[in-house]
Amino acid sequence: MPDLSSFIALDPLNVAGLFVVGFVGGMVSGFIGSGGAFVLTPAMMSMGVPGIVAVASNICHKFQKALVGAMKRAKFGQVDVKLGLIMGASAEAGVLIGAQIQQNVKEAFGDAGSNLYVSVAFVIVLGIVGGFVLRDAWRLHRAGLTDQKETVGKLALWVRSLHILGTMVYFKSIDARVSFLVTIPMGFATGLLAATIAVGGFIGVPSMIYVLGVPSLMASATELVIAFVMGLGGTIKFAWEGFVDVRLAMIILAGSLFGIQVGAIGTTYVKPYMVKVVMGAIMITVLFSRLFVVSVYMADLGLIGSLGRAAPILSKISFAIMVFALVLGAAIIGYALYTGMRDHAREQALKAAAA
Repeated sequence: MPDLSSFIALDPLNVAGLFVVGFVGGMVSGFIGSGGAFVLTPAMMSMGVPGIVAVASNICHKFQKALVGAMKRAKFGQVDVKLGLIMGASAEAGVLIGAQIQQNVKEAFGDAGSNLYVSVAFVIVLGIVGGFVLRDAWRLHRAGLTDQKETVGKLALWVRSLHILGTMVYFKSIDARVSFLVTIPMGFATGLLAATIAVGGFIGVPSMIYVLGVPSLMASATELVIAFVMGLGGTIKFAWEGFVDVRLAMIILAGSLFGIQVGAIGTTYVKPYMVKVVMGAIMITVLFSRLFVVSVYMADLGLIGSLGRAAPILSKISFAIMVFALVLGAAIIGYALYTGMRDHAREQALKAAAA
């Protein structure tokens, strides 16, 4: 039976807040293809939702949203459906195992243990992936390569050189054949992380970019296909154990369905490196939001001494940083969309004048 004590009360303020969070998360999802849950999960936890419920409810809402985003970006020719389905199949296995780990942590240590587990996972993954992606974007900016087409890295070239009999599959996104034995661990890790913090795009998108050499825009769009496949199975698994709060999922979904349209349209007007800038900037900001409450959860579990009056202060700081992350994400995407549309209009005007 579901533990209803883990479900928060929904007053008008919470409903409005969840809708706004869903809208911004949808924008991020449509723009970078990570599902946006690295914004949504911490935001829900900042509102008092236990970690496992936040993860489960996000997974519940994300597969519908991912389907809408994938269909939207497929119209722009950005989706590699075959790659998405193949990685999605192995991601499903990762989701089921990760969901069981979540359940075991919840049963053994309660909500505080679940919160600590999810928060620590966020801090570690965001620090590694966010730092790497942001550094790569900064490298492109300093080198003046932001206007040039993306190049295939040495790792991707080596992966493409591997020929394992009976396992080679052609992917249109890279116009090359790659062994599906390479995509299996990529997909599994994506699913495992998705069941831990409700977003596997931290691994899915970068792995497609750096391991396979998929262009940034196509990697972010193809990740939406993976999110749909593993989200469907993850929802069934978590719902069966009573951890999905359908109310939260539906409110967030309502907001994100609007936001994802804006984010998806934005990708058609911006330079590819901007996807990395947005992803890295928001990841690092959210990292600090979770970092401030790690000690609070440790104190709740008795792992460290009582924090006393410092505990609510740290929680408020975490919430403030989370709000800043939402504003930052919306601002960067909005500005990128505005400038991209403006530059596009100028180009069209110059072409018309020349004609």
